[in-house]
Amino acid sequence: MIDNGLFPKTNIACTPLKWKGADYLLKTDAKQIEHCLHDIDTPFYILHTGSSIALATGGEISPTGDYNCLGLIPAFNPECLGSDAFKKAHGTNYAYQAGAMANGIASIDLVTSLGRKGYLSSFGAAGLPLKRVEEAITTLQATLHDAPYAFNLIHSPSEPNLERECVELYLKYGVKTVEASAFMNLTPNIVYYRAAGLSQGSHGEIIARNNIIAKISRREVAEVFMKPAPDKILQDLVSKGLITTEQSALAQKVPVASDITVEADSAGHTDNRPLVCLLPLIQEIRNRIQQEFKYEKNIRVGAGGGISTPQAALAAFAMGADYIVTGSVNQACRESGASEIVKAALAQADIVDFAMAPAADMFEMGVKVQVLKRGTLFAMRAQKLYEIYRQYDSIDEIPTLERKKIEEQLFQKDLDTVWDETVQFFQERDPSQIQKASENPKKKMALIFRWYLGKSSFWAKAGMQERKMDYQVWCGPAMGAFNEWVKDSYLEKPENRHVIDVAYHLMKGAAYLFRIRQLNSLGVNYVDSYGTYKVTP
Repeated sequence: MIDNGLFPKTNIACTPLKWKGADYLLKTDAKQIEHCLHDIDTPFYILHTGSSIALATGGEISPTGDYNCLGLIPAFNPECLGSDAFKKAHGTNYAYQAGAMANGIASIDLVTSLGRKGYLSSFGAAGLPLKRVEEAITTLQATLHDAPYAFNLIHSPSEPNLERECVELYLKYGVKTVEASAFMNLTPNIVYYRAAGLSQGSHGEIIARNNIIAKISRREVAEVFMKPAPDKILQDLVSKGLITTEQSALAQKVPVASDITVEADSAGHTDNRPLVCLLPLIQEIRNRIQQEFKYEKNIRVGAGGGISTPQAALAAFAMGADYIVTGSVNQACRESGASEIVKAALAQADIVDFAMAPAADMFEMGVKVQVLKRGTLFAMRAQKLYEIYRQYDSIDEIPTLERKKIEEQLFQKDLDTVWDETVQFFQERDPSQIQKASENPKKKMALIFRWYLGKSSFWAKAGMQERKMDYQVWCGPAMGAFNEWVKDSYLEKPENRHVIDVAYHLMKGAAYLFRIRQLNSLGVNYVDSYGTYKVTP
């Protein structure tokens, strides 16, 4: 039993291996050992000197050595984590993706900053006018060239035309990677994007120019993205002249999505599933489907939702995730499109400061999103609107006092004015919604209530101080965990948070902790300070 204060209570059965080298190579005091552990690009030997444990960053194994050698911890940098296939497919240096945040919160600056350093990031196209999305495409393509980037495609059951037009825009400009989110089933639009990029190489191999990263949290949705596209949808696309017969045939030999992101307890649309249960389940489904269809290339399964510390990142990789996805933590960074007020609020959040609230885009269906609860009444007020929607069939049925209350406290204007603004909005975005509302009073009520849900995210993004209590900020407990991790470091202050630094420290921290776990496997315990990756500039 060894106890030198640095590696306490370490119980080791010494091996016959011996180490030989100069004494200056030995690291024996706390500062030397800490520096050695954090230098993840340099391998080191673990030595038993007779009375204590020492680390050595040089020397060699030799029968004539002076000290027993317990093992070698190899260099292990962030590039070693995750799937090489993911990095090759998307042209990245790291198995890391910054997920999309709607309304351009995952901004051009955010995507550019990460792409230039070899990280994949998805532009937050959801909720933006097509003109803004088109401007983002041309800007990023001109700026990043061959560097990695992706664009979000959110399922829009209430506005299918918007989803279709977005796909047409991506195909027009040759956007190679789309992050599909909030899908509950396949739509012709997402199948069209995938199939339109299929061709056959000179050696008979299938070439897929259009890659889909599907964010899912349900097994039935994972399965439809892992399987080939349904023949009925493909034949309909062929009949409309959108894809060729050859592309239809090739689409039956590849999965709809090359990458599946298992989305656990995340910001925005989420089912609040625990990652430790959901990830293995989806991996098993992947293995079964991969064996059934014998695809040329394996489907990759990544993990997102709740990943905001090195421990969480390493846990995901240790569970076999091919890549990890971050979200909430990026919203608090300088490059995000969030307002300064929101960034400051996020930097103060704890893991309990979040709640579920009705989603604007799927309001009628009862779908919910996870939002910041601290400092805003949005979650409570949005839920009140949904309860009224469920209780009454039209605006006119709402009791006078109830209507007056929501007009004064939530909308801060009368509902007739709100309806006029809603009509103007949808006349530009999707006129069919107004037609449907004119024929269905309950639909009209839903569109009016969606005005508040939509405006609340706009008020937050714009930083409108007078509507602070109505801010809708999509975020999850990962933000609170991140704040606790970076406490007392330079990343504690929101003005110092940059997406590159966050990605770097998450991945380097995971690599550091991986080597610490290797020490454990050799029977070497460590003091508590070594078990935590410290953030330094």
